[in-house]
Amino acid sequence: MQLTQKHKDYWRRNLNMTAILLAIWFVVTFVVSYFARELNGITVLGFPFGFYMGAQGSLIIYVVIIWYYAHYMNNLDKQYGVHEGDD
Repeated sequence: MQLTQKHKDYWRRNLNMTAILLAIWFVVTFVVSYFARELNGITVLGFPFGFYMGAQGSLIIYVVIIWYYAHYMNNLDKQYGVHEGDD
């Protein structure tokens, strides 16, 4: 099956957004954890920042990433005419 330019554009935009969100996930998961001792000098809601990110902050960011991806893909699907619709 030959992909049209419209399909290629759709997948390029999808993959670009996926790469950006995976980069954010990587930073939140691994980079913040790696520098947790240094980040503990910062206080967030009365807790050291490294502890806060491990306990709650990273989970909140994960939920925001999932929400944003779903929202972005719904809009992209509508823009390219491949949405499921509200039948």
